[in-house]
Amino acid sequence: MSRGVLVTGGGRGIGAVVADAFRERGDEVVALSSADADLADPGAIARVVGSAVDRLGTIDVLVNNAGLVELGSLADSSYEEWQSLWRRAFAVNVFGAADMSYCVARHMIDNGVRGRIVNVGSRGAFRGEPDMPAYGASKAALHSMGQSLAVALAPHGIAVASVAPGFVGTDRVASMVTDEVRRQSPFGRVAKPEEVAAAVVYLASAEAEWASGAVLDLNGASYLRT
Repeated sequence: MSRGVLVTGGGRGIGAVVADAFRERGDEVVALSSADADLADPGAIARVVGSAVDRLGTIDVLVNNAGLVELGSLADSSYEEWQSLWRRAFAVNVFGAADMSYCVARHMIDNGVRGRIVNVGSRGAFRGEPDMPAYGASKAALHSMGQSLAVALAPHGIAVASVAPGFVGTDRVASMVTDEVRRQSPFGRVAKPEEVAAAVVYLASAEAEWASGAVLDLNGASYLRT
């Protein structure tokens, strides 16, 4: 049965591959790019969710994939740069995802949709990101938000889970993928976007309801949590 799927950050990279993976299953997909909506703008989020509902009829799956990645270590930043970096990262990666989740979950609750929300987080939430601390912290907050929503939305039949990839071979991070980065994994490589997409599709499936609240590591054993 075809479902309505909304993917943020769907114009390129992981998001585009995730959108294609759902389409290959026969789902109807709205893939939002940065040109479609400023996720730091709550009003824009409400509008694009409304437009997606009009186009799809219903939203059964939300994938919070959009994320702002910017280098900015403490030692190399002025105080003003530091403040700006953290505010930009949280505006998109946390507050934008929270507002998107609210608008879509409200639609699901009001229309009796047993839906799925899948967040694309990061290994950096656990491993630490000294050159991108705002990014790592924002992804940790995203994981935590997902777990809180998993508890809150379960009575409405809505499951929420997250994936936590390490480096993924996309154009956006191509310059960062060095031999040293590849050697972080015993497989000697970084992830393919299709591998992340496969995990997202699974967590969005009917069969994955009992994975609600999970944060799935996708880092090729480059970082092992205990």
